[in-house]
Amino acid sequence: MTGAPADRMVGVDVARCLALLGMVATHVLLGQEPDGSLTDSQWLAGGRAAALFAVLAGVSIALMTGRRTPVRGRERRRRSVELAVRALLVAVLGLALGELETGIAVILTYYGVLFLLALPFIGLTTRPLLALAMVWVVVGPVVSQVVRPHLPERRYDSPHLAQLADPGPVLSELLFTGYYPAVPWLAYLLLGLALGRADLGNRRIQALLVGAGLATAVLATVVSRWLTGMQAVSRRLLEGSPPGATIDQLLEQVAGGMFGQTPVDGSWAWLLVVAPHSTTPFDLAQTMGSAVFVLGTCLAVAGLVGDVGRRALAVFFGAGTMTLSLYTLHVLMKTERIWPREEPESFRLHVLVLMAIGAVFVAARRRGPLEWVVATTSKTVSRAVSGAATR
Repeated sequence: MTGAPADRMVGVDVARCLALLGMVATHVLLGQEPDGSLTDSQWLAGGRAAALFAVLAGVSIALMTGRRTPVRGRERRRRSVELAVRALLVAVLGLALGELETGIAVILTYYGVLFLLALPFIGLTTRPLLALAMVWVVVGPVVSQVVRPHLPERRYDSPHLAQLADPGPVLSELLFTGYYPAVPWLAYLLLGLALGRADLGNRRIQALLVGAGLATAVLATVVSRWLTGMQAVSRRLLEGSPPGATIDQLLEQVAGGMFGQTPVDGSWAWLLVVAPHSTTPFDLAQTMGSAVFVLGTCLAVAGLVGDVGRRALAVFFGAGTMTLSLYTLHVLMKTERIWPREEPESFRLHVLVLMAIGAVFVAARRRGPLEWVVATTSKTVSRAVSGAATR
């Protein structure tokens, strides 16, 4: 069972729900208008929804490892085992979903790897975590730019169980070459950990998140556009493009998404681009800023509406309490046997189904089925390991 709204951070659950719906939108709705321009849904959610998902993963880890005061000693070891088991279960689920023909780049396996990468950092507080996140925004993409030319070429959008027969390529996909590469994406998780260690119930901190998040997202976009407009940079980016191509045409083309990485054999100037799933420093900074803005706004709204309003928010956005179960259901709904229609109009039905299920579970004070399985299994294994260690 889940706790009552007072026992949870309802604003965080609302943000999780928005991240889930944003990812559904990118999977179901059209990304481009007939004239080639981005649709409103793609402009709003493309790249940002997945980034918010990852940042909130860091917040969740912080909340389960001591909130503002990181767990220490034996409790930290117990929580680390629990987190590692959660990571493996989520990753295996992601690999199983990757076997399905859905056209979705399933995020869950990458999500599990990110949980494992978080283990060395769960003992840190907000300031060092925030500093590490800021550094990794630059270091992560640079490391990726250096390493990727020496790695196997990506084979699939979604890693799946059959790939485990050849673990080298799947590992390189999960860490560097995949759609949600875990090494540069560690910046999202570090930021989420830092936020989860802060006093998120404080009104001033909520206002700071809203302002700083919006300013970061806008600044990253403006600076990237200025740099890519320079003649020397434009020339580098246009290398290999058809004759007569312009930098504006190129940037409009990549605005729809870059599938997790910049061109493997491309110029280092690509690191100056801001585009969905390009995993450049500017893409990371912009989407991190957007995630902070959304989280701050959700927390502020939840703090202003009172107990009755928070209960209403908790029920209406209940999907945010069971995103693992509902994301899995969404992927299953994208298969032909379960949900044969692929029209963009089906987005409303996707939303209705997910929101209705979430509301019912929260109203009944029940945990999502997959959340229950993962939590129960991880705690059972953690207790067994801890008990064996004390004998």
